[in-house]
Amino acid sequence: MAQNESLSELLATAIDAAKSAGEVIRRGFYQPKTVEHKGVVDLVTETDKACEDLIFNHLKQHYPTHKFIGEETTAACGAMELTDEPTWIVDPVDGTTNFVHGFPFVCVSIGLTIKKIPTVGVVYNPILNELFTGVLGQGAFLNGNPIKVSSQSELVKSLLVTEEGTKRDQLTLDASANRINRLLALVRSIRMSGSCALDLCGVACGRLDLFYIVECGPWDVAGGAVIVKEAGGLVYDLSGDDLALTAGRIAASNPLLRHAFVEALQQ
Repeated sequence: MAQNESLSELLATAIDAAKSAGEVIRRGFYQPKTVEHKGVVDLVTETDKACEDLIFNHLKQHYPTHKFIGEETTAACGAMELTDEPTWIVDPVDGTTNFVHGFPFVCVSIGLTIKKIPTVGVVYNPILNELFTGVLGQGAFLNGNPIKVSSQSELVKSLLVTEEGTKRDQLTLDASANRINRLLALVRSIRMSGSCALDLCGVACGRLDLFYIVECGPWDVAGGAVIVKEAGGLVYDLSGDDLALTAGRIAASNPLLRHAFVEALQQ
């Protein structure tokens, strides 16, 4: 499966699936929404479910033997095991809260792992019409144009993006606020866009310099991780160790900032 043709074919199939789901998101974005709560602030809409079905059906038609992990199916069934088999990891609507509020940072995220390694990544924002793609060893692109991470080497001049997750217990809130306070003293500014996949793509194309999150699923990062790496960036654990997709936390930056960023995260 490592031949270039088959990887190109996998990418093309993922792009088709992302664009079809993107059309559903674009239509739904301007309509009244039916919203359910998965948690206190964790939302799911009819569009999330419709898009996941659409994407999985499209991929299964082409690759019936592959494995599949999706945010909504996993949330419903609770079953998730990442094996060496080719596995599609999908977030049908990353940025559901943004989608519900009409804030245009919404995307489809599709990642393919082979032997647990993120190999193909597609992240599509249908509202801003931005398609980010990456294939292992073949570079990263935004709407077909090559992208690369920033060359910023100083924390103090860096733009950091993070997300606050969905837990609202006091312990988590305090830890999160303390971490942001510490980091805010070290960087130029901090953003929260509401979409983990788009945060990673922001690092990949150099709009953002640093990213971390301490509460995420593999569907949030599987697509974006390939794109960051292929754009010359790094994805890793907050401790600086290698990234484990199922660890539930991730950091990303260009290579020049990695050491200082990990040090700052560890303080």
